[in-house]
Order: sequence, then structure tokens, then C-alpha cells
Amino acid sequence: MMQRWNRKKSHFPIVALILLGVVVCSILYNESSIQQIHEEDPSNQGPKHQQHASTVTYVVPNLGSHSNLAPPVFLDRFSRCNSTSEYSGKRIRWGDSHVKKGRRKSSESCDVFAGKWVFDSESYPLYNESDCPYMSDQLACHKHGRSDLGYQHWRWQPHDCNLKRWNVTEMWEKLRGKRLMFVGDSLNRGQWISLVCLLQSVIPADKRSMSPNAPLTIFRAEEYNATIEFLWAPLLVDSNSDDPVNHRLDERIMRPDSVLKHSSKWEHADILVFNSYLWWRQGPVKLSWSAEENGACEELDGLGAMELAMGAWADWVASKTDPQKKRVFFVTMSPTHLW
Repeated sequence: MMQRWNRKKSHFPIVALILLGVVVCSILYNESSIQQIHEEDPSNQGPKHQQHASTVTYVVPNLGSHSNLAPPVFLDRFSRCNSTSEYSGKRIRWGDSHVKKGRRKSSESCDVFAGKWVFDSESYPLYNESDCPYMSDQLACHKHGRSDLGYQHWRWQPHDCNLKRWNVTEMWEKLRGKRLMFVGDSLNRGQWISLVCLLQSVIPADKRSMSPNAPLTIFRAEEYNATIEFLWAPLLVDSNSDDPVNHRLDERIMRPDSVLKHSSKWEHADILVFNSYLWWRQGPVKLSWSAEENGACEELDGLGAMELAMGAWADWVASKTDPQKKRVFFVTMSPTHLW
């Protein structure tokens, strides 16, 4: 018995050495992976596509009246590139006013952004599409034959608290004297229409109005001196796709360093809800920098172009907004859209 124990005991140092070797290799591998991730972090390098680190040119976003750049000629659906070259590696330079303000701290301890969707057949839906005169045909699923209405019963449930029950009058009181604007593509337009449908029912027909379809469309409630607005700006920066109707073009051109055309419309809104991602997945984008002349463009894939555009947009948010006076939200994409 003692001999068997000693024989087994002699294996312990070998096992310990093997385990130690595994641990050391694991640590070295993880450190190598972390270093690689850090080196590939877009926040450190900017667009990786065709980039030459030693010859990077920084471009200051054209933010308007206080910019040293001349106001650019706005792009429209008739704009064309006279010549196109490969992406030169230019990057957006953050202004001096760029600081990481972060999300405004709330007196409430609950994070309403962390939660899940739960099925609620008792209190949802909050409105019927047939009761909303502003419902778009593109969104009227039931009207056009969808028989499954279960999608209307999903409710957002934060992990650590309960949201208050929807109250239309209370919402209007919070919006009294304010402008709430959605900015982006058709996904944000759907959110805007849905919010209008949620709110319009308590406003008398002669006290509400909807402006004709235009780049900026406005629902107005006179009694509350409030507006719910939507600005069509699928790339957020200026582009030739900014016509809300005629925007299906063979060649997509944008000014990656300028949000002037759109910011002049959104800058005075009290609450801004932005989104942009769907259009960046539709092939390469032509870059028409504000300082370029003679219609010279560069070409970059959608992901790299989006990174440039988001830099110009984020610079405007960082330098032009006071988080104590203006609320700014960005609607992220759903991973399921990639499938």
C-alpha cells in the first residue's frame, strides 16, 4: 500500500510542471492577443483601408460659421465625380473642444438601456395602425396582409427596474415647448412615425398638423407648442442621397468632413435621435472632401467611409452640444440585420 502511494506521489511534480506550463502559455497568449487587439483598435488607427501611417493627412470637419473652411457646395442627386482615385488615407481630426462627456448621469439608479424584450399580451399594443392617420404604407403590416400580430405585443423590460406605464398626456407635458427630432434613414423614420402615432390621439384634429414630405418633415401640436420631426440624412454627413424620395443612385457620393447641410436643421432641436448603418453596406462610397475642387473624388469601402462620417458627426456632437441642455441619442444596429 505504501509503495503504491509513493509511486503515485512521484507523479505530482510532473503534473504540477505541466499545469504551470499551460498557465504560462495561456498568459503569454492572452497578452499577445490583447496587444494585437490594441494595435487593431480603430480608435488608435482610424480607417485601416489603404492607410499609410507615415503619410496620414488630417482634415478638420467643416462645422459652419466658426470654421476656417469656406462653406462647401452641397451635394445633391445630380452631383457627379469628374475623377476618382484610391483612398489617400485622410482622417478626421477632432477639434480642440472634443472631450469625452459620456452619458449624462441620471438621478435614477436604473439603467433603462440594459434589459430584454418580454411578451405582453395584456397592455400591448399601445395603438392600432388603422387608428393612426399618419401611418406609412411601408409600415402598415396588418393593412397589407400580415396575419401574425404577435410582434405588436413585445415590451421592453429593464433588468433592474420597471418602466412607467405609457401616458400620452404626461409625454406631451415633458415635450411642451420642445423639438424632438429623429435623424437618419428609413429605420429611424419608422421610429418617428410610430412615436407620432403614439402621441397624436389626444390632440384635436384642428390643433395638429403634418408638413408635406420633405427632407425635414414636422408633426406639430399647437396646444403644447411642440414638434416631433424627422430629417432624412441616411449617411448623417452631406451626400447626394439626401433627397427623401429620389435617393436610389448608382454612385453614392458624400462629404466625409461636413455635416453642414443637415446640422443647420437639427442644431436647434432639444432632443436628437440619430441612426445610420444600413446604407453603408451597399458597396463602395465616393469621398468628395470639402477642400477638393473640380469634382475630384476618392473611393473607399462602406465600413471605412462610415468611420470617417461618424468622426465628423461625433465632432459636431462633442463641440456643439451641452449635455445639460440637449439630449443626444444614437440608435445602434441590431446584430440580426447582418444575417
